Amino acid sequence: MSVLARFAVTALSAVPATGAWAEQSSVNLQTPVTSVATEIYDMHTLMMIICLVIFVAVFGVMFWSVFHHRKSKGAVAAHFHENTMVEIAWTVIPVLILLGMAWPATKTVISMKDTSNPDITIKATGYQWKWGYDYIKGEGEGIKFVSNMSTPQDQIQNRAAKGENYLLEVDNPMVVPVGKKVRILLTANDVIHAWWVPALGVKQDAIPGFIRDTWFRADQEGIFRGNCAELCGKDHGFMPIEVHVLSAEKYAAWVADQQGKLAATKEDPTKEWALADLVAKGEQVFAANCAACHQANGQGMPPAFPPLDGAAIATGDKAEQIKVVTQGRDGTAMAAFGKQLSATDLAAVITYTRNAWSNQTGEAIQPADITAVLN
Repeated sequence: MSVLARFAVTALSAVPATGAWAEQSSVNLQTPVTSVATEIYDMHTLMMIICLVIFVAVFGVMFWSVFHHRKSKGAVAAHFHENTMVEIAWTVIPVLILLGMAWPATKTVISMKDTSNPDITIKATGYQWKWGYDYIKGEGEGIKFVSNMSTPQDQIQNRAAKGENYLLEVDNPMVVPVGKKVRILLTANDVIHAWWVPALGVKQDAIPGFIRDTWFRADQEGIFRGNCAELCGKDHGFMPIEVHVLSAEKYAAWVADQQGKLAATKEDPTKEWALADLVAKGEQVFAANCAACHQANGQGMPPAFPPLDGAAIATGDKAEQIKVVTQGRDGTAMAAFGKQLSATDLAAVITYTRNAWSNQTGEAIQPADITAVLN
């Protein structure tokens, strides 16, 4: 950080936290917890001060000139042109100002792009409207899960009081250790999303068909929240990001717990499930992935989100429904869940929709039926 930037930040921090300054935390950037986020915060402060100085100087001279050269004082306008010194001054001074602003900005951008030598690499995939995380290198390798917003629908529909972390809470947060460099590989399954956590100094687009990367190293433990920062469809505002930064010991314990759960829930794609078990499991999968659009009662929100209760897709040919659920439907908001959910979860949720509400087909879709379509 430059000497001027340090002076500016120190000067601001010395102001007593009273009056308007007491509200700084609610209107300023989030408190940074990484080196890059700190650079961004300090650079933002420096740029604001430079802009304020320019604003005061320019408008101060302008108003002083208007006041002292007003017609009522008998001022006569001077006639001159092609003043070499003036033209040099108003060219050189802005160039120097821009160079002074560009230097710290360039250093920060270079730091943001340095994803070399990470301790942990995590792939984050944007879906409409959730995030999928795959730990592909480092401690925790092999862990994967989907992160959905966990704010209850009762709060969203104003049937209950809003929680402290309304629209910023998820069921499965990303977990990382403190002090370790974490590289994030970003892509998307459907449309452009963006992974944005201000306190970590990270904002990177996730584009279908491309891999972008970014990184962070958290300097302190805690829970840090963000959002998808690209307009990605109907539920763009319901796609939060939650990152838990733990100590090395707690992170190791979390990794062991997750790996134990993965081993315990490893699925047998040839297993034959009972109808009742599929329906019970499918109800949970539906609530987490489908209810936001098709509604818990299966009535949907036509025309964008058609009903499933009594619909031909949920009572007709099972092969057609499997195809739609796994591959999505072009030109609509129906996402492809083939890469998001396991064969068992897909079989369960399809079975549920075919045996819930007024749909009583009595038909059980097995994981083998899903595998046959996906392969």
